[in-house]
Amino acid sequence: QFCTAMSHRKFEAPRHGSLGVLPKKRCRHHRGRIRSFPKDKLEGDCKLTAFMCYKAGMTHILREVNRAGSMLNKQETVEPVTILEAPPMVIIGMVGYLETPSGLRTLTTVWASHLADSVKRRFYKNWNRSKKKAFGNIKGEEAEASLKKEAERMKKYCQVIRVIAHTQIEKVKLHQKKAHMMEIQINGGKDIAAKVDYGLSLFEKEVPVASVFNKDEMIDVIAVTKGKGYEGVVTRWGVTRLPRKTHRGLRKVACIGSWHPARIQYSVARAGQNGYHHRTEINKKIYRIGTAACPMGDKKQGGAKPKVHPNASTEADLTKKAITPMGGFPHYGEVNEDYVMIKGGVPGPKKRVITLRKTLIPQTSRAATEEITLKFIDTASKFGHGRFQTALEKKKFMGP
Repeated sequence: QFCTAMSHRKFEAPRHGSLGVLPKKRCRHHRGRIRSFPKDKLEGDCKLTAFMCYKAGMTHILREVNRAGSMLNKQETVEPVTILEAPPMVIIGMVGYLETPSGLRTLTTVWASHLADSVKRRFYKNWNRSKKKAFGNIKGEEAEASLKKEAERMKKYCQVIRVIAHTQIEKVKLHQKKAHMMEIQINGGKDIAAKVDYGLSLFEKEVPVASVFNKDEMIDVIAVTKGKGYEGVVTRWGVTRLPRKTHRGLRKVACIGSWHPARIQYSVARAGQNGYHHRTEINKKIYRIGTAACPMGDKKQGGAKPKVHPNASTEADLTKKAITPMGGFPHYGEVNEDYVMIKGGVPGPKKRVITLRKTLIPQTSRAATEEITLKFIDTASKFGHGRFQTALEKKKFMGP
């Protein structure tokens, strides 16, 4: 008897790299855009379906798995998590859409009477040299009458209502003064009139992340990945290197196609731009939504530092500590505002704006419905082999 199984491949192999993400080119916009919102159901209370925050960095947590049937059930596990700083967003406008055979069409847009300078900067190329007159005519009695008139038109004709919201980027200390803006769809409510009234009630008000998402919820993350620049085929597509003795380089594709068709096929791996692509990652679990450790509005008492809220403590770890690790998050700094802790990684580098969206398909698996109870959140230094969780712990160990 002869063995017909080969120990290695000879002429066949699966292709390298996915063609589902073509073209691999630089994204035209810096912010992750929502191409589809969750399907709307006219029931329950009105609610927003998305939020924007900023990537601070990663750490790890310790928790006990509570998943019946799993081999890890009732055992402790250590998992990586991403921290996203999420100061409250401000609602400044509302858009009404009509459903047509060719998609949604904008009927009308209404704006709040007061807009922050960080929002107005979004409408200028050079803020310092401009006359800063944008949205100067949205105040007074005529503007209020126009707003009511347009709101009634929305109630009568529209099928989809979305609010215009912006981040409070001045609270994140990123040296950027221009706020990020986006449209957020309003789902729920008994009818369109309820959505319009809900949107108008939010004008010029802060919306915290805890009012949009809940702990243990599965969400989608939309962002632009970290840019890598121009890279070759081995890194960009993962093709195999050629043998060592190959003439004129070995990090190449040996055959880029047949004589005919007399052109290079789109599916052949080539060198080019890698990274800075728009990506959506689905089914990310929220492990914790933390309150602000030191909100921007807190005033110093007498010359002393403002009081820090211990938002990284757990029932098992009673150490009073904030989520910011010792020395701050590398390439980011301190997280003083509200934050969202998400299991695993998130696309993009530090400081990048991240869009969170409610999941399009409700998840029912055991992992999705599991209730998370954190035992420990690591706040040791991320610059080296951190030994201490807090400055006080280090001081006690080191002595005077």
